[in-house]
Amino acid sequence: MKTSLFYFDLPEELIAQAPAADRDGARLLVLDRKTGAISDSTVAELARWLDPGTVLVLNDTRVRKARLFGTSEGGGRTEFLLLNRLEPTLWEALAGRARRLTPGKAFRFPGNVTGTIEGMTGEKRLVRFDLPVDDEWLERNGHVPLPPYIKREDTPADDERYQTIYAQAMGSAAAPTAGLHFTKRVFDDLTARGIHTAWVTLHVGLGTFLPIRTDEIEQHAMHEEFFAVPASTKALVDAAVRDGRRVVAVGTTVVRTLESAWTETGLQEGEGRTRIYITPGHRFKAVSTLFTNFHTPGSSLLVLVSAFAGRDLILRTYAEAIRKKYRFFSYGDAMLIR
Repeated sequence: MKTSLFYFDLPEELIAQAPAADRDGARLLVLDRKTGAISDSTVAELARWLDPGTVLVLNDTRVRKARLFGTSEGGGRTEFLLLNRLEPTLWEALAGRARRLTPGKAFRFPGNVTGTIEGMTGEKRLVRFDLPVDDEWLERNGHVPLPPYIKREDTPADDERYQTIYAQAMGSAAAPTAGLHFTKRVFDDLTARGIHTAWVTLHVGLGTFLPIRTDEIEQHAMHEEFFAVPASTKALVDAAVRDGRRVVAVGTTVVRTLESAWTETGLQEGEGRTRIYITPGHRFKAVSTLFTNFHTPGSSLLVLVSAFAGRDLILRTYAEAIRKKYRFFSYGDAMLIR
């Protein structure tokens, strides 16, 4: 399929530059994928849209302050996004103006640390630091990795709001943004309605946020990401699927985790790595409902959502969301696709 089939026009003023005043105060568009009916609600009312016995699965990854600014010997400033720590002093990273960053080029980073380009792998650069760079160092010297369509510098408020309230497992270079809407009040309402919560981990990296740059969606190559499924989640999801109860994935990262870990005998517990690329024609085995944000044009995330509900229906629904001035992308509103 042509990648151009997954583009849409979005007024710039609908790209959320900051989160809603309250996490669960975001608007919620509810889509019935069988009838195409649309309802308007709020995240605070999520529980009333779900049946008792439903299993809601969330991603407990934690975002590291993986965004750094380095200064070259000539005084130029370059932005780096650290992705994977390979050794105490060696990281895989994305970098601005990457074509100019050839092996041997050095940069000065905060804390009087020097980093040198050691290698190149496709879009990624290997950066060797002269001192160990770990999560504790990044917490002191790094920045919240806000996506580039948020046209401002990160602030102390982003330290909290670009992180889910249940984040535990450090390792993501971007937030699992659907989960940003959840509050203790929402969880309390879900519990009171008899809805079960379960957890997986997928560390968000290039596989999630790298845009499609090929003419055909099938030509796009996904990057590998780490995931983990605990035994408790396997038990809850297997039972729900067996009994015909809904399994709600909170975000596309949960969809990719559950669909990657699904086997003929049910969900596979334990750790793994996935390059799964969900496109139209995919038969969903574990996920029957999706809670997600509104995604960027031409992205693998929009392709995934289109695989779940149908491209035409999703684009019609996005057009309606635009008409109603829903807020889009990471800090925007949400949709529930049933």
